[in-house]
Amino acid sequence: MSDSVLSQDEKFMLEAIKQAQLALSENEVPIGAVVVRNGEIVGTGYNQREYGKNALKHAEISAIDEACKNLGGWRLWQCDLYVTLEPCPMCAGAIINSRIKKVIYGCSDPKAGAVGSVVNLFDLPFNHKPDIVSGVFENECSSMLTEFFRQLRKK
Repeated sequence: MSDSVLSQDEKFMLEAIKQAQLALSENEVPIGAVVVRNGEIVGTGYNQREYGKNALKHAEISAIDEACKNLGGWRLWQCDLYVTLEPCPMCAGAIINSRIKKVIYGCSDPKAGAVGSVVNLFDLPFNHKPDIVSGVFENECSSMLTEFFRQLRKK
């Protein structure tokens, strides 16, 4: 599919998928994220919990951290976050605290999703409520995770 036919959300979700593929190449759960401001990627991240031996090494946290450093502040109110899997409670909290404007995710997480599946933290009376778009390249994001865990079980 050429870039001219892709929507903005699809274009940047493909970039998040590239980040997830980096995680996959390192035998990590394939989750990727990008932070975008004014049509430009300002932060990227992918899951590195095993490599980093750190529970905080989620794709969204890394992408938000890089965006804050690149933009010189913690308020990302002009930014959108694209992530291949619905954010967990920790990442949803980081999204709220960094004031991300909109969250676009690929597939739902029925076991740990915190923006609609298990709970929606954005519905609680916090001081910031990001917009949500779900299901962008849902099949591609879901298939990558399903295949990763299928291969892991074989080992």
